Amino acid sequence: MNDWRRYTEIPRIAYFSMEIGLTAEIPTYRGGLGVLAGDTIKSAADLKLPLVAVTLISRKGYFRQTFNDDGWQQESSVNWNPEELLELLPSKILVTIENRDVKVQAWMYQVKSPTGGELPVLFLDTDIPGNIPEDRKITDHLYGGDMGYRLKQEIVLGIGGARLLQLLGFQIRKYHLNEGHASLLTLELLNHHRRPVEDSWDEHTSWDTSRVQEMCVFTTHTPVTAGHDRFPYDLVERIMGDVIPMDRLKELGGKDELNMTMLALNLSHFINGVAKKHGEISQALFPGFKVNAITNGIHPFTWTSPYMAPLYDKYLPGWANEPELLVRVDNIPDQEIDEAHTKAKVSLFQYIKETTGTQLDPEILTIGFARRVTAYKRANMIFTDPQRLLKIGGGKLQLVFAGKAHPRDDYGKGMIQEIRQQANSFGDNLKIVYLSNYNMDLAIRLIPGVDIWLNNPLRPLEASGTSGMKAALNGVPNFSVLDGWWIEGHIEGVTGWSIGPPPTETTTAVNNSDEDVKDLYKKLEETIIPLYYDDRTGWIKLTKNVIGKNAYYFNTHVMMRRYVTEAYLQ
Repeated sequence: MNDWRRYTEIPRIAYFSMEIGLTAEIPTYRGGLGVLAGDTIKSAADLKLPLVAVTLISRKGYFRQTFNDDGWQQESSVNWNPEELLELLPSKILVTIENRDVKVQAWMYQVKSPTGGELPVLFLDTDIPGNIPEDRKITDHLYGGDMGYRLKQEIVLGIGGARLLQLLGFQIRKYHLNEGHASLLTLELLNHHRRPVEDSWDEHTSWDTSRVQEMCVFTTHTPVTAGHDRFPYDLVERIMGDVIPMDRLKELGGKDELNMTMLALNLSHFINGVAKKHGEISQALFPGFKVNAITNGIHPFTWTSPYMAPLYDKYLPGWANEPELLVRVDNIPDQEIDEAHTKAKVSLFQYIKETTGTQLDPEILTIGFARRVTAYKRANMIFTDPQRLLKIGGGKLQLVFAGKAHPRDDYGKGMIQEIRQQANSFGDNLKIVYLSNYNMDLAIRLIPGVDIWLNNPLRPLEASGTSGMKAALNGVPNFSVLDGWWIEGHIEGVTGWSIGPPPTETTTAVNNSDEDVKDLYKKLEETIIPLYYDDRTGWIKLTKNVIGKNAYYFNTHVMMRRYVTEAYLQ
């Protein structure tokens, strides 16, 4: 029996995501959404949950990032060979795009856990002989191309993915849509659950939306209306055609344009945001629906540094599959936990020296900031008053940045350029490094190796944020705006520090940037720097608090157990 067939023997949860980050070798992810998907799948394998994941092959990845002499981001394709890492499955299906048949095939990757759990991930691919050249490129670039290109990708993911699962013989108990990109699978399900009236399939067809709703779970990650995929109906008609009658599609997906989030909301029985605050924001955005909240997490074993993991193994055996054991972090001697962090820091600095030529000092307090670079994340906020920053941090601070801006986001590219120019301006007075091509491999070097994890998004736009959870797992305290998960994880001075006022916003109409900047500088100068240099025992206590009060809970094992009980079994 071929490997894939044994996965069809029991009913499974089908987890659909436009991007999935499993390893850096498979560059089918951009940032938090994809890495979350990968961590979700790994925890499902650890917990032996019956799941099958579906995504796109993204043959040219997102992009590889370099910089020109002016510090401006440059992009190039990431060429990788699926055949070296994945198994090509024998079956192909057809989807209709622009009134022509497009063949779709699937590659399989098997995620195997030390617990004995394993599950398949299917990567959909249109680069097949017989497809016209334009169609062969549909699954090339993650988030590439124009609106039409994106719609074609979502047809392949949603409709194509649902058809392939059926053709391969998978028994699907529930479909979990990780964001609205896969919403078109609901249309395929509707077609499977049509009920004829008077033995006719014409205008008398009754569309069994209740049956489709029972089968679908929808997780939204975007806290603003503008962030949801929308397509004009003339584009939908030209590219997708008449999958279901247009008047019915408009009832489900929006009167004026096809809103993929609205389509998923209307056809899912369980809807959730990815943090308590995000659930509240989403409920305000979509008042006609019940929006729950299941806070995101991170996969414990993947994101623990190779210097910290042996300590957990020694003093907290079983922690990787029972991360709640991390509450017993006080079993680890202070000196050993401090030495483990120092090793991670030295390792990071060696990498920085080798890749940039800059030598950082392991004795100096080092702040890390790495995430997708876009306006609301305010990567350059700490430089609002350069002279104030120099006065506070000269000789006492080092800053390490990383992150990619979308190829069409010139504002984001401008922020990166500004940070790189600030690095030149400050020179040795306050060393600043911007690392290129941020990916999973760089993240596991960078996050455990800094002393503080900085996050300062514009509230309330951080739906969850998982990089700070990765920091907590490695004993690195967060210094963050109270948004997303940090509202739940923050205890001032105990697990880290807040930036700015309490989280009372429900819209972006209120902008606390001035207050945020003042608070950031004040706490750096009066609280954080003195604690780091003058109270080592206090700093190590903080490190342990971060692990015992944050990392034990904010992980995908806890998250997946909640999905099972609150969404999948309902």
